[in-house]
Amino acid sequence: MTIKLSIFTFFNALVLLTSCNGQTTKQHVKTDNIVKGDTVTELGNNIMVIHQDKNNMYWFGSWDNGVYKYDGKSFTNFTTEHGLPSNRIDEIKEDKLGNIYFNSCYPNSTIVKFDGHNFTTLTAIPSIEWQLQSDDLWFRHSYEFENKVYRYDGITLHELQLPKPPNLSNPFGIYSIYKDKKGNIWFGTNPSGVCRYDGKSFEWITEEDVTEFRNEGANGVRSITEDKNGDFWFNTEYRYSVYDSTTLKNKTLYTRHESIGGLDGKKDSDLDEYLSTVTDNNNNLWFVTYRNGVWKYDGTKITHYPVQNNSKDITLFSIYKDNNGELWLGTHENGVFKFNGTAFVKFEK
Repeated sequence: MTIKLSIFTFFNALVLLTSCNGQTTKQHVKTDNIVKGDTVTELGNNIMVIHQDKNNMYWFGSWDNGVYKYDGKSFTNFTTEHGLPSNRIDEIKEDKLGNIYFNSCYPNSTIVKFDGHNFTTLTAIPSIEWQLQSDDLWFRHSYEFENKVYRYDGITLHELQLPKPPNLSNPFGIYSIYKDKKGNIWFGTNPSGVCRYDGKSFEWITEEDVTEFRNEGANGVRSITEDKNGDFWFNTEYRYSVYDSTTLKNKTLYTRHESIGGLDGKKDSDLDEYLSTVTDNNNNLWFVTYRNGVWKYDGTKITHYPVQNNSKDITLFSIYKDNNGELWLGTHENGVFKFNGTAFVKFEK
Protein backbone atom coordinates (compact mmCIF):
# COMPACT_ATOMS: atom_id res chain seq x y z
CA MET A 1 0.00 0.00 0.00
CA THR A 2 1.40 3.39 -0.96
CA ILE A 3 0.19 6.56 0.69
CA LYS A 4 1.10 10.15 -0.18
CA LEU A 5 0.94 13.02 2.27
CA SER A 6 1.71 16.67 1.59
CA ILE A 7 4.04 18.35 4.06
CA PHE A 8 1.57 21.17 4.37
CA THR A 9 -1.22 18.89 5.63
CA PHE A 10 0.23 18.25 9.07
CA PHE A 11 2.06 20.00 11.86
CA ASN A 12 2.30 17.70 14.33
CA ALA A 13 10.91 -2.61 20.04
CA LEU A 14 13.23 -4.38 19.50
CA VAL A 15 16.28 -2.96 21.22
CA LEU A 16 19.13 -5.37 21.48
CA LEU A 17 20.86 -4.96 24.84
CA THR A 18 24.40 -6.16 24.86
CA SER A 19 27.32 -6.11 27.22
CA CYS A 20 31.05 -5.78 26.81
CA ASN A 21 33.14 -8.08 28.93
CA GLY A 22 36.50 -7.06 27.52
CA GLN A 23 38.79 -4.76 29.46
CA THR A 24 41.48 -2.57 27.96
CA THR A 25 44.53 -0.95 29.47
CA LYS A 26 44.04 2.82 29.67
CA GLN A 27 46.38 5.73 29.89
CA HIS A 28 44.22 8.72 30.85
CA VAL A 29 45.29 12.06 29.36
CA LYS A 30 43.70 15.46 30.02
CA THR A 31 44.53 19.03 29.14
CA ASP A 32 42.75 22.26 29.98
CA ASN A 33 41.51 22.99 26.48
CA ILE A 34 41.66 19.83 24.37
CA VAL A 35 40.06 16.45 25.00
CA LYS A 36 42.69 13.81 24.34
CA GLY A 37 40.83 10.64 25.29
CA ASP A 38 42.42 7.51 26.73
CA THR A 39 45.02 5.51 24.86
CA VAL A 40 44.00 1.85 24.89
CA THR A 41 45.66 -1.28 23.59
CA GLU A 42 42.61 -2.80 21.88
CA LEU A 43 38.98 -2.30 20.94
CA GLY A 44 36.21 -3.40 23.26
CA ASN A 45 34.17 -6.46 22.39
CA ASN A 46 30.97 -4.58 21.70
CA ILE A 47 31.35 -2.49 18.50
CA MET A 48 28.09 -1.73 16.69
CA VAL A 49 28.74 1.08 14.20
CA ILE A 50 31.77 2.14 12.13
CA HIS A 51 32.72 5.33 10.27
CA GLN A 52 35.83 6.46 8.40
CA ASP A 53 36.17 10.24 8.20
CA LYS A 54 37.56 12.54 5.50
CA ASN A 55 41.01 12.30 7.08
CA ASN A 56 40.82 8.48 6.93
CA MET A 57 40.51 8.13 10.71
CA TYR A 58 38.29 5.25 11.79
CA TRP A 59 35.64 5.68 14.48
CA PHE A 60 34.19 2.60 16.19
CA GLY A 61 31.00 3.13 18.19
CA SER A 62 30.23 0.88 21.14
CA TRP A 63 27.02 0.36 23.09
CA ASP A 64 28.99 0.18 26.35
CA ASN A 65 32.36 1.90 26.07
CA GLY A 66 31.76 5.08 24.07
CA VAL A 67 33.72 5.54 20.85
CA TYR A 68 37.20 4.52 19.69
CA LYS A 69 39.34 6.45 17.20
CA TYR A 70 41.91 4.53 15.17
CA ASP A 71 44.61 6.46 13.28
CA GLY A 72 46.19 3.42 11.67
CA LYS A 73 48.57 2.87 14.57
CA SER A 74 46.80 3.27 17.92
CA PHE A 75 43.36 3.40 19.54
CA THR A 76 41.96 6.34 21.52
CA ASN A 77 38.84 5.78 23.61
CA PHE A 78 36.35 8.58 24.37
CA THR A 79 33.65 8.06 27.00
CA THR A 80 31.43 10.06 29.33
CA GLU A 81 34.61 11.05 31.16
CA HIS A 82 35.59 13.12 28.13
CA GLY A 83 32.26 14.72 27.28
CA LEU A 84 30.06 12.06 25.71
CA PRO A 85 26.58 12.16 27.28
CA SER A 86 26.34 8.37 27.04
CA ASN A 87 28.70 5.45 26.48
CA ARG A 88 26.24 4.03 23.95
CA ILE A 89 26.76 5.13 20.32
CA ASP A 90 24.03 4.40 17.76
CA GLU A 91 25.07 6.67 14.88
CA ILE A 92 28.26 8.33 13.66
CA LYS A 93 28.05 11.05 10.99
CA GLU A 94 30.29 13.76 9.55
CA ASP A 95 29.57 17.21 8.12
CA LYS A 96 31.26 18.93 5.19
CA LEU A 97 33.74 20.65 7.53
CA GLY A 98 34.91 17.36 9.02
CA ASN A 99 33.13 17.66 12.38
CA ILE A 100 32.06 14.26 13.73
CA TYR A 101 28.66 13.66 15.35
CA PHE A 102 27.75 10.87 17.75
CA ASN A 103 24.14 9.97 18.44
CA SER A 104 22.95 7.92 21.38
CA CYS A 105 19.35 6.82 20.77
CA TYR A 106 18.75 4.90 24.00
CA PRO A 107 17.35 5.49 26.52
CA ASN A 108 17.13 9.17 25.52
CA SER A 109 18.43 10.54 22.24
CA THR A 110 21.39 12.89 22.58
CA ILE A 111 23.66 14.16 19.80
CA VAL A 112 27.15 15.55 20.37
CA LYS A 113 29.51 17.30 17.96
CA PHE A 114 33.25 16.67 18.08
CA ASP A 115 35.36 19.34 16.37
CA GLY A 116 38.65 17.55 16.93
CA HIS A 117 39.19 19.26 20.27
CA ASN A 118 36.01 19.09 22.36
CA PHE A 119 32.51 17.67 22.54
CA THR A 120 29.48 19.94 22.30
CA THR A 121 25.98 18.64 23.01
CA LEU A 122 23.39 19.86 20.50
CA THR A 123 20.09 21.16 21.83
CA ALA A 124 17.07 20.08 19.81
CA ILE A 125 14.38 22.63 18.95
CA PRO A 126 10.83 21.42 18.17
CA SER A 127 10.25 22.49 14.59
CA ILE A 128 7.99 22.24 11.54
CA GLU A 129 10.74 23.31 9.13
CA TRP A 130 10.91 20.34 6.82
CA GLN A 131 13.51 21.04 4.15
CA LEU A 132 15.84 19.03 1.96
CA GLN A 133 19.27 20.67 1.82
CA SER A 134 22.26 18.75 0.45
CA ASP A 135 24.48 19.51 3.47
CA ASP A 136 21.93 18.72 6.18
CA LEU A 137 22.56 15.81 8.52
CA TRP A 138 19.66 13.57 9.55
CA PHE A 139 19.61 11.63 12.81
CA ARG A 140 17.31 9.11 14.38
CA HIS A 141 15.37 10.38 17.39
CA SER A 142 15.23 7.21 19.48
CA TYR A 143 13.93 3.68 19.48
CA GLU A 144 10.78 4.92 21.19
CA PHE A 145 7.58 5.16 19.15
CA GLU A 146 7.42 8.94 18.91
CA ASN A 147 7.36 9.50 15.11
CA LYS A 148 10.29 11.91 15.40
CA VAL A 149 13.52 12.59 13.54
CA TYR A 150 16.27 15.23 13.68
CA ARG A 151 17.54 17.49 10.89
CA TYR A 152 20.72 19.49 11.56
CA ASP A 153 21.47 22.39 9.21
CA GLY A 154 24.77 23.33 10.82
CA ILE A 155 23.11 25.84 13.15
CA THR A 156 19.87 24.37 14.48
CA LEU A 157 18.99 20.81 15.40
CA HIS A 158 15.38 20.61 14.24
CA GLU A 159 13.20 18.06 16.01
CA LEU A 160 10.64 17.09 13.38
CA GLN A 161 7.62 14.83 13.50
CA LEU A 162 6.79 12.58 10.56
CA PRO A 163 3.15 12.43 9.53
CA LYS A 164 1.38 9.16 10.16
CA PRO A 165 0.07 7.25 7.17
CA PRO A 166 -3.72 7.65 6.94
CA ASN A 167 -5.72 4.91 8.65
CA LEU A 168 -2.81 4.11 10.97
CA SER A 169 -3.32 4.98 14.62
CA ASN A 170 -0.23 3.32 16.08
CA PRO A 171 2.88 5.45 16.75
CA PHE A 172 6.18 4.37 15.22
CA GLY A 173 9.90 4.73 15.76
CA ILE A 174 12.62 5.64 13.24
CA TYR A 175 15.07 2.75 12.83
CA SER A 176 17.06 3.80 9.74
CA ILE A 177 17.70 6.81 7.51
CA TYR A 178 18.95 6.67 3.92
CA LYS A 179 19.67 9.31 1.25
CA ASP A 180 19.08 7.97 -2.26
CA LYS A 181 20.86 8.85 -5.50
CA LYS A 182 18.37 11.64 -6.24
CA GLY A 183 18.85 13.23 -2.82
CA ASN A 184 15.53 12.06 -1.35
CA ILE A 185 15.51 10.98 2.31
CA TRP A 186 14.01 7.64 3.31
CA PHE A 187 12.99 6.75 6.87
CA GLY A 188 12.71 3.11 7.90
CA THR A 189 10.26 2.66 10.76
CA ASN A 190 8.85 0.12 13.14
CA PRO A 191 6.06 -0.85 12.59
CA SER A 192 4.81 1.49 9.82
CA GLY A 193 7.03 0.69 6.83
CA VAL A 194 9.16 3.25 4.98
CA CYS A 195 8.56 6.91 4.25
CA ARG A 196 10.21 8.97 1.48
CA TYR A 197 10.56 12.74 1.74
CA ASP A 198 11.45 14.55 -1.51
CA GLY A 199 11.50 18.10 -0.15
CA LYS A 200 7.84 18.70 -0.97
CA SER A 201 5.78 15.72 0.11
CA PHE A 202 5.87 12.35 1.85
CA GLU A 203 5.29 8.96 0.23
CA TRP A 204 4.69 5.85 2.34
CA ILE A 205 5.17 2.20 1.52
CA THR A 206 3.37 0.80 4.50
CA GLU A 207 4.46 -2.07 6.70
CA GLU A 208 2.14 -4.62 5.14
CA ASP A 209 4.23 -4.40 1.96
CA VAL A 210 7.67 -4.17 3.55
CA THR A 211 8.08 -6.86 6.18
CA GLU A 212 7.47 -10.56 5.81
CA PHE A 213 6.00 -10.76 9.31
CA ARG A 214 3.38 -7.99 9.12
CA ASN A 215 2.92 -7.00 12.75
CA GLU A 216 3.83 -10.50 13.92
CA GLY A 217 7.12 -9.71 15.58
CA ALA A 218 8.80 -7.70 12.82
CA ASN A 219 12.11 -6.06 13.67
CA GLY A 220 11.35 -2.84 11.83
CA VAL A 221 13.02 -1.51 8.68
CA ARG A 222 16.61 -1.40 9.91
CA SER A 223 18.28 -1.27 6.50
CA ILE A 224 17.63 0.63 3.25
CA THR A 225 19.84 0.56 0.17
CA GLU A 226 19.63 1.22 -3.56
CA ASP A 227 21.14 -1.18 -6.09
CA LYS A 228 22.87 -0.48 -9.42
CA ASN A 229 19.50 -0.54 -11.23
CA GLY A 230 17.97 2.05 -8.91
CA ASP A 231 15.78 -0.51 -7.16
CA PHE A 232 15.43 -0.37 -3.38
CA TRP A 233 15.90 -3.07 -0.75
CA PHE A 234 14.17 -2.65 2.61
CA ASN A 235 15.84 -5.45 4.61
CA THR A 236 13.67 -8.18 3.09
CA GLU A 237 13.98 -10.66 0.25
CA TYR A 238 11.91 -8.42 -2.03
CA ARG A 239 13.12 -5.48 -4.09
CA TYR A 240 11.12 -2.38 -4.99
CA SER A 241 11.07 -0.34 -8.18
CA VAL A 242 10.24 3.21 -7.12
CA TYR A 243 9.02 5.70 -9.69
CA ASP A 244 9.66 9.42 -9.98
CA SER A 245 6.32 11.15 -9.44
CA THR A 246 6.99 13.52 -12.35
CA THR A 247 6.90 10.61 -14.79
CA LEU A 248 4.00 8.73 -13.26
CA LYS A 249 0.93 8.13 -15.37
CA ASN A 250 -0.95 6.77 -12.37
CA LYS A 251 -0.76 6.97 -8.60
CA THR A 252 1.46 3.92 -8.16
CA LEU A 253 4.71 4.83 -6.41
CA TYR A 254 6.37 1.44 -6.59
CA THR A 255 6.26 -2.15 -7.75
CA ARG A 256 7.19 -4.94 -5.34
CA HIS A 257 9.24 -7.67 -7.02
CA GLU A 258 9.69 -11.16 -5.64
CA SER A 259 13.46 -11.43 -5.91
CA ILE A 260 16.13 -13.52 -4.22
CA GLY A 261 13.87 -15.33 -1.74
CA GLY A 262 15.34 -16.62 1.51
CA LEU A 263 19.08 -16.06 1.60
CA ASP A 264 19.78 -19.74 2.22
CA GLY A 265 17.67 -20.82 -0.77
CA LYS A 266 15.22 -22.86 1.32
CA LYS A 267 11.51 -22.70 0.53
CA ASP A 268 10.58 -22.17 4.18
CA SER A 269 13.57 -20.02 5.03
CA ASP A 270 14.10 -18.22 8.30
CA LEU A 271 16.40 -15.77 6.50
CA ASP A 272 13.78 -13.52 4.89
CA GLU A 273 15.03 -10.42 6.71
CA TYR A 274 18.43 -9.00 7.53
CA LEU A 275 19.87 -6.27 9.75
CA SER A 276 22.21 -4.28 7.54
CA THR A 277 23.08 -3.91 3.84
CA VAL A 278 25.77 -2.27 1.74
CA THR A 279 26.62 -2.08 -1.96
CA ASP A 280 30.31 -2.65 -2.69
CA ASN A 281 32.41 -0.99 -5.40
CA ASN A 282 31.53 -3.80 -7.82
CA ASN A 283 27.78 -3.26 -7.25
CA ASN A 284 27.37 -6.47 -5.26
CA LEU A 285 24.87 -6.37 -2.41
CA TRP A 286 26.01 -7.60 1.01
CA PHE A 287 23.45 -8.64 3.64
CA VAL A 288 24.20 -9.04 7.36
CA THR A 289 22.10 -11.39 9.46
CA TYR A 290 21.99 -11.63 13.23
CA ARG A 291 23.20 -15.20 13.69
CA ASN A 292 23.80 -16.55 10.16
CA GLY A 293 26.77 -14.62 8.85
CA VAL A 294 26.98 -12.46 5.73
CA TRP A 295 25.50 -13.11 2.29
CA LYS A 296 26.62 -11.56 -1.02
CA TYR A 297 24.30 -11.17 -4.00
CA ASP A 298 25.96 -10.37 -7.34
CA GLY A 299 22.72 -10.12 -9.30
CA THR A 300 22.79 -13.79 -10.22
CA LYS A 301 23.95 -15.94 -7.34
CA ILE A 302 24.15 -15.73 -3.54
CA THR A 303 27.35 -16.55 -1.65
CA HIS A 304 27.45 -17.22 2.09
CA TYR A 305 30.30 -16.02 4.32
CA PRO A 306 30.10 -17.49 7.84
CA VAL A 307 31.54 -15.24 10.54
CA GLN A 308 33.03 -17.13 13.46
CA ASN A 309 35.18 -16.71 16.53
CA ASN A 310 36.81 -19.80 18.00
CA SER A 311 34.90 -21.90 15.45
CA LYS A 312 31.54 -20.59 16.69
CA ASP A 313 29.08 -18.40 14.78
CA ILE A 314 28.83 -14.92 16.30
CA THR A 315 26.04 -12.34 16.40
CA LEU A 316 26.40 -9.46 13.96
CA PHE A 317 24.90 -5.98 13.82
CA SER A 318 26.13 -3.85 10.89
CA ILE A 319 28.22 -3.74 7.71
CA TYR A 320 30.18 -0.69 6.56
CA LYS A 321 32.13 0.21 3.39
CA ASP A 322 35.11 2.49 4.03
CA ASN A 323 36.74 5.14 1.82
CA ASN A 324 38.75 2.48 -0.01
CA GLY A 325 35.76 0.20 -0.57
CA GLU A 326 36.81 -2.30 2.11
CA LEU A 327 34.09 -4.00 4.14
CA TRP A 328 33.83 -4.03 7.95
CA LEU A 329 31.43 -5.71 10.37
CA GLY A 330 30.19 -4.46 13.72
CA THR A 331 29.33 -7.21 16.22
CA HIS A 332 27.63 -7.56 19.57
CA GLU A 333 30.33 -9.35 21.52
CA ASN A 334 33.33 -9.96 19.28
CA GLY A 335 34.75 -6.60 18.26
CA VAL A 336 35.27 -5.72 14.59
CA PHE A 337 35.71 -7.98 11.57
CA LYS A 338 37.16 -7.04 8.18
CA PHE A 339 36.84 -8.73 4.79
CA ASN A 340 40.16 -9.90 3.35
CA GLY A 341 38.79 -10.87 -0.06
CA THR A 342 37.98 -14.40 1.00
CA ALA A 343 36.54 -14.26 4.51
CA PHE A 344 35.69 -11.90 7.35
CA VAL A 345 38.45 -12.03 9.96
CA LYS A 346 38.72 -10.32 13.32
CA PHE A 347 40.47 -6.96 13.11
CA GLU A 348 43.51 -6.46 15.29
CA LYS A 349 46.00 -3.66 14.72
